[in-house]
Amino acid sequence: MNAPPTKDLAALERIKQAIVDDFDEELEMQMEDDRLDELVAEAMGEEGGSSLDRKLYFRELFRLQHELVKLQDWVAYKKLKMVVIFEGRDSAGKGGAIKRVTQRLNPRVARVVALPAPTERERHQWYFQRYVPHLPTAGEIVLFDRSWYNRAGVERVMGFCTRDELEEFFRTVPEFERMLVRSGIILVKYWFSITDEEQEFRFKMRLHDPLKQWKLSPMDLESRVHWEEYTKAKEEMFDRTHTEEAPWWVVQAVDKKRARLNMIAHLLSQVPYGDVPKSEVTLPDRVRHADYVRHPVPPELYVPQVY
Repeated sequence: MNAPPTKDLAALERIKQAIVDDFDEELEMQMEDDRLDELVAEAMGEEGGSSLDRKLYFRELFRLQHELVKLQDWVAYKKLKMVVIFEGRDSAGKGGAIKRVTQRLNPRVARVVALPAPTERERHQWYFQRYVPHLPTAGEIVLFDRSWYNRAGVERVMGFCTRDELEEFFRTVPEFERMLVRSGIILVKYWFSITDEEQEFRFKMRLHDPLKQWKLSPMDLESRVHWEEYTKAKEEMFDRTHTEEAPWWVVQAVDKKRARLNMIAHLLSQVPYGDVPKSEVTLPDRVRHADYVRHPVPPELYVPQVY
């Protein structure tokens, strides 16, 4: 049997390298998470690591991300509108889960909204007004990294809203979300749940890692003091905003790997998607002209090759 031509072997090697590069991107993110675990485990004299086998985790994550691409294509093809809300205590893992959802998706279809604190003008608007412009149009998925539920959580606990404003929020939310659903928006709401001990553990991880200390804001640190108030706020929020049209889904998030996989698997179950018909695409030959000359790039324009 003849060996493949050298050209084919080179092409195969390039394909393999591209696949490895994709894998390394996820591995880099995961190593970053594991590094935090090890740092604080060392500081606390505990053993770090996750109970979920890494090989299984990556296999399932890549499989689910492949399905997310199919879901994205279906949303774009069927002109669907989808909103996914991520809520939970500080350090519950919302950001890491969102990264895994969007990692291989088209940012023109799936985009993340993470609004800063409201401006002076926004504080005097109708509360939901600042969120409405970010809602999806046909063929879009919008993931809210925190949402209008800020009022039921941090604003309530930290005294940034009055009791009357909170009551108005609770009266308005069910109807506001029913309006979204009636307009054709698929609305999915996730609460990432961790224990008191786990939040303390993750905060200490960040304190020991200079690459992650930016994640600890004064408000995050203050949330440790008000753990019980946040618990009461969460319970009332569930009681008053969990509706048939827009139910809450709780993600057990102490184990970050399992939380991501479970959340993505559940999200995929919320839309009956299928394969999108696609026409065959072939790469056209490049047009070549006899008078074409590629001029050299001046050496000073190149980025120094430090590596």
